[in-house]
Amino acid sequence: MTSRIPRDSRLRLVRPRPLAAAPSAVNQRRPRRPAPRPPEGTPAPAELARMARSGLADAARVARWADGALGPGRDGAGSDGKGTLSDETADRAAGDLGLTAPQIRAAWDTARLAGLIEVHGDSARPGWRLRAWNRDDSAVLRGWVALFDAWSLASPEPTDREPAAVAEVVSAMPQVLSFLQLSAGPVPVEQLLDLLEQRVTELRTERCEIPYGPQPEPVEEPETADAPLAPLLDWALRALASVGALTYGDGQATLTPLGSWAVWVKLEQICVAAQSPAGNIEVAAEEMLRGCAQLRPNAARAEYRAWLAARPVGSAVTELLGAARGDDALLRGLAFEALRVVGAPAEPDVRSVADEPTLRPYALLWLAEHDGIDPEDAHEVLTREEATWLWVDTAAAVADHGEAPMLVRHLESALQPTVPRLLDEVRAVGHPRTVQVLVALAAAHPDPALAKAVRRAAFQVHTGG
Repeated sequence: MTSRIPRDSRLRLVRPRPLAAAPSAVNQRRPRRPAPRPPEGTPAPAELARMARSGLADAARVARWADGALGPGRDGAGSDGKGTLSDETADRAAGDLGLTAPQIRAAWDTARLAGLIEVHGDSARPGWRLRAWNRDDSAVLRGWVALFDAWSLASPEPTDREPAAVAEVVSAMPQVLSFLQLSAGPVPVEQLLDLLEQRVTELRTERCEIPYGPQPEPVEEPETADAPLAPLLDWALRALASVGALTYGDGQATLTPLGSWAVWVKLEQICVAAQSPAGNIEVAAEEMLRGCAQLRPNAARAEYRAWLAARPVGSAVTELLGAARGDDALLRGLAFEALRVVGAPAEPDVRSVADEPTLRPYALLWLAEHDGIDPEDAHEVLTREEATWLWVDTAAAVADHGEAPMLVRHLESALQPTVPRLLDEVRAVGHPRTVQVLVALAAAHPDPALAKAVRRAAFQVHTGG
């Protein structure tokens, strides 16, 4: 009589496959699009990199100074956790570098936005771009584009304007910049203001801001939806000028060569996305991620970049984290893949969700890789319980979107050395999809004894036993 006790099946420890590659059955190789050429008259990449190095010279000096002067464990950033320099450190840097304290603070902020400095809590360390600054033109240009993307953070927002109005202008500025790029020369500010007003009106119409029902008598307020946009356009143009994207004065604005090139890069990314089968550029984050689930990892990253290029970074990160909080585990993994494309600007938001149980393992892995830990070793930052929770979440994604053999292969990536230990720890972590995952695994696994043990575990979780 054969024993009916489940065999202590050993699991082979392997690295889990990238989540973006899960639905491989639907992946199709697409023809490679010819590399586009920038507009005629655009300087060569080496010349653009020289311009970027020149414009970011003070930022690079401050970053190198911080690399040498602010060693591990020393207090170089403010205690508020926002990476602001203390007065003592700013004065010290000013004395060492021959700059004023305000210049040091401005250069510090620029270095952070360009990825030359990475701040983690109260500690700062050089970013990878600083290491490659003198030898890698592409790293320099990516750093400058990161600064360009963060132009709205480069200058303080107007305090006398409603935050909603500021957000509308930030959302509308890509169209203003595109018009400047197509004009290829100076454009009167009045013309830019007309375009900005049109785009803001379109944004409000898209949100269907139509009064409904009885309306109260209008009340005089200093700031309304119809407040003039000229002061906000002035702020936006000054902020873009401060990062070197354009020149602004005498009632007109002109893109610099770097600014024109960066706008072209963004437009090209949008064109790439517009030509994709899913047409992901105009859709919300959740729909975009579902479209990218059908793509190979490299193609998906290109889609993420194009989708991000068409949106302010802050709202894009918020939208991605909102999609990650949903019920679909596949979208959760893909959302964090998209956040890896965002890079440093997403760090505060990712750090803020690290205490949410559903997002914690993904956030910890993202932060570990952002801190420079090799992706192959990043899983070591997770506790045993967190790693098991992530295993169940990934199994849920495979069960929903993959094929049975893929779920069986996922079993081999478990941290636990035996099936009984895996089942015990899976039951203990309390993932909401535990029952469905175990039932799907039992149905997919070819070993009858192992499948029976998994089914029994699913029943016990279901009944609370």
